[in-house]
Amino acid sequence: MVKTRPLGTAGYNVSEIGFGGWGLGRDQWRGFDEAQGRDALREAVDQGITFFDTALAYGNGHSERLIGRVLRNEIHAGRIAVATKVPPLNEQWPGAARTPIKEVFPAQHIAASTEKSLTNLGVDALALQQLHVWHDAWLNDPEWGASYDRMVRLKEEGKVLHWGISVGEHAPETALRVLADPVLETAQVIYNIYDRSAAGALFELARTKPLGVIVRVPFDEGALTGQVRSTTVFPPGDWREEYFSGDRRAQAERRAQALAALLDDQVQTLSELALRFCLSAPEVSTVIPGMRRAAHVRQNAAASEKGPLPAYMLSRLDAHVWEKNWYRA
Repeated sequence: MVKTRPLGTAGYNVSEIGFGGWGLGRDQWRGFDEAQGRDALREAVDQGITFFDTALAYGNGHSERLIGRVLRNEIHAGRIAVATKVPPLNEQWPGAARTPIKEVFPAQHIAASTEKSLTNLGVDALALQQLHVWHDAWLNDPEWGASYDRMVRLKEEGKVLHWGISVGEHAPETALRVLADPVLETAQVIYNIYDRSAAGALFELARTKPLGVIVRVPFDEGALTGQVRSTTVFPPGDWREEYFSGDRRAQAERRAQALAALLDDQVQTLSELALRFCLSAPEVSTVIPGMRRAAHVRQNAAASEKGPLPAYMLSRLDAHVWEKNWYRA
């Protein structure tokens, strides 16, 4: 069974392997089979996974609705926690410093999005609601006060139990100021073998506040599993076609092959290596790989049973840091 860790000060002990629900949205990750998705959700519960992350933007609420239907009993019984997100009004990822808050998170949009997510999930209260993008420059916007007040009011009304921030891609420094606010209890951030940027100031904040850290993209969108090769062809319309454009598939393949050379009887697969790397950081509350099939769930859950990586392996991985940002290209 999957081990648990505290989610900051939110009061939840959540599974250290969580369920990333982006792929359940259907629209950007193509090749999704709904029956397999339902099986994956049920398998996750059977494996002891108690933290599920989704967003209103994932398939225009389809991911939320699927989770709500399949896991309704577990949600209402309080056996699992479902986190979701308010999408930026302008639908721009990542958030830009120069954009006024009225174009991203005006108060009415925050409230309306929350109501939609409550309906989609079939609940009266959201365990964790997150702003899906952020930039600390927005704290200086005069209209941020109204948005912040609406967030506080939604919590006082019992519609949102806890608030968090989904930090911009490869840019944890853009959310340090807002995360210092006691209303914000969690940070969702990219952290993996290649990208260690969160291990600096953000992890320091997590230790001192404390802050619940939700790690996304542990597999670098598949590059860290070894399944992306120079010859890989993605389904038509799949967003990874752009993410791995040009010679990026070949780069990912070379990097994965170098990591595969490190595997031994203690760490046997690249997926295991990637997840156990994330779990080796005590600041991490939960890691949320995307899972669309029951076999993926079982494989990822097994990483929790094996625990953090041995010190010798962590040392070897230091040479594999890779600074890049393919989201912006």
